[in-house]
Amino acid sequence: MPRFTLRQLELFAALPDYPTVSAAAAGLHISESALSHSISELEKVVGEQLCVRRKARGLQLTPAGVFFAQRARILLADADELISELSAQRGELSGPVKIGCYSGFAATVLPPVLDGFARAHPKIDIGVTLGTDDELWPALSSGLLDVAIVYDMFVPEGLRHRPVYRTEVLAVLPEGHPQAGEGAVDLADLAAEPLVLLDTAPSASNTLRMFTERGLTPNIVLRVPNLELVRVLVARGVGYSLQMWRPNYSATTLEGSSVVMKQLRPRAGATCVIAAWPEQMVLSARTTALLDYLETSLGRPEPAPIDLSVGRDREVG
Repeated sequence: MPRFTLRQLELFAALPDYPTVSAAAAGLHISESALSHSISELEKVVGEQLCVRRKARGLQLTPAGVFFAQRARILLADADELISELSAQRGELSGPVKIGCYSGFAATVLPPVLDGFARAHPKIDIGVTLGTDDELWPALSSGLLDVAIVYDMFVPEGLRHRPVYRTEVLAVLPEGHPQAGEGAVDLADLAAEPLVLLDTAPSASNTLRMFTERGLTPNIVLRVPNLELVRVLVARGVGYSLQMWRPNYSATTLEGSSVVMKQLRPRAGATCVIAAWPEQMVLSARTTALLDYLETSLGRPEPAPIDLSVGRDREVG
């Protein structure tokens, strides 16, 4: 029977994150010679070449090495979970939870996790990765993440998911806008006005698609990659914007002025922020507890009219 240590698995499982053996050794706090020896010993045990080490081209895993690294990460996670389950038997949750979060709503999702949940479970080690869908999906499939918090749009096959909170697109207007006092606004009535576009993925493409579906052409005056800057510009009267509702919104901008949020008529862009994970993976008790806490903190069980009163704790973005 092949014999290898958890330390060997831990070292090899980390190799896909580094371009060279020397970079991996530095990142893993081990000498380069010791890491190379560990890889060679592992290759002898499994009877396969797992990686190609060339000084000029760096480190490249073979197909067998890619498979082995992915499986090693699963085995290491199972070993961590074994320890965590023993702790759970004593009435406490401990161990690592690695979550990925779409950068665009990290300010909404992460504070409850890094504050309230972390204080309730001090023995859980929470790791956070921010990124776009294109960055989070590969990290999830390769075992670098336990769960990813994303929109439920364009979700790859082979994943399970659960809702965190429901949302929809709202119009963001300056306080003095002629339609600021109305209950809802029609996109057709705004299309000719200056639009400050939140120029991030997937926000920008989704916003433009809404105009196309209505046969409208937006009057884009600025493309801004930062949510709070968009809100500041709208409050100053530069234009209006379209953004997703968030549960922890404050109508006051960083400059101390305010914006007004209005539902669209007809309502548009309804979607859900979800937690997703590989279907072959069983969530640990600590990850499940984190998602339960997050859903309780942010979630609404069913779509409902959103209270857009200025000054309430609501967010758009």
